[in-house]
Amino acid sequence: MDPLPAHTPLRREEPGAAAAATTARLRRFSGPNPAATYALAVPAPVHQFLPKLSPGDATSQHALQIRRIVRERGHPSDIFVEHVDERLATEVVPFGEYGSRARPAGTGDVLVYHMAIGSTLADFVVDQPGRKVVDYHNITPERFFFGWNDDIVHGLALGRRQLAVFASEAVLAMADSSYNQSELRAVGFTATAVVPILLDPDQFGRELDRALLGELRDRKAGGGADVLFVGRISPNKRQHEVIKAFAVYRRAYDPLARLTLVGGSSSDRYLRALRDFAASLGIADAVMFTGVISDAALTAQYRAADVFLCCSEHEGFCLPLLEAMANDLPVIAVAAAAVPETLGVAGLSLDRCDPALLAAGIDRLVHDPALRRSLVAAGRQRVAELAIGPSTERLVEALGPVIGS
Repeated sequence: MDPLPAHTPLRREEPGAAAAATTARLRRFSGPNPAATYALAVPAPVHQFLPKLSPGDATSQHALQIRRIVRERGHPSDIFVEHVDERLATEVVPFGEYGSRARPAGTGDVLVYHMAIGSTLADFVVDQPGRKVVDYHNITPERFFFGWNDDIVHGLALGRRQLAVFASEAVLAMADSSYNQSELRAVGFTATAVVPILLDPDQFGRELDRALLGELRDRKAGGGADVLFVGRISPNKRQHEVIKAFAVYRRAYDPLARLTLVGGSSSDRYLRALRDFAASLGIADAVMFTGVISDAALTAQYRAADVFLCCSEHEGFCLPLLEAMANDLPVIAVAAAAVPETLGVAGLSLDRCDPALLAAGIDRLVHDPALRRSLVAAGRQRVAELAIGPSTERLVEALGPVIGS
């Protein structure tokens, strides 16, 4: 798709043409919601709202890319947040300033709300006069957190209710995946489009902790394969199934193998249960929990691992799959939720979470060089397909008629 055309400056009108000029400045587009979308001769402000902008967070990087793209097309654009992370304080504006004298709200504004959990910010956006667009990153079903984290259960349930409200308010809803799009349609959104997370593959692996990589590779000298999973410690990601499959692999194929689980925790109770589970299986010393790590350390983990194992039951996109492929790390995954869509044909995909089958798949990836080469090549191709260039075209196609560019 061709890039959006640059905006044409306003021409000076003759004195008698004011009314005609006013009419001409509104051109109806046949966009996602023709009855509700207009393009203004003056570029419409396009502002984004999300609870927090955080370093290394996929949604945050996506929002920054959207701001860059719309600013390049002449639209004023800011990112308004409920909570300010001091590390990115210069990139955001506290949401209370929207509608102030310095940043007045207008009916022509386009307000993009990033939805992943309930927030008072969602109610604020609904009450504003501008045209609303939802960028849906999926709301994890609250059932996954029953008994693990009551606060998250509340936030997820609130998010579902707020999403239903947006269904009657938004002129457009964008989704990271077709899986997410199907949820939007089920809630009642009529104008939807799939716009994958805006990713710059050049960012994957740009920073590398070489000292850590050396330590991890030295550890391999004693034998044993390294299995990796990256993602928040969260019941929907089923790290307990990862541990279970790893235990079978270690017992049946490789008694020296190691498992590394990278990511912060959404439930301390679930994290403790995972540690206890690994201990009960006699593999506590072979299972490492890193917590949150730097981008440089994450790259080292990807490059030192032999296999990426994903057993998630619910994912709206699953960015770590692409990170693994970008680092030439073969993937084996359970085909659940959006995982098959993101993975494509670039990994081994199982239709059920069977520890014995997963263990056999790990062993094959470790010992079949031809298969590894094939999957590495397919992974590079999949990363290219979901890179920022193609995804930007999809963003432009979806959002262009709404913002009038």
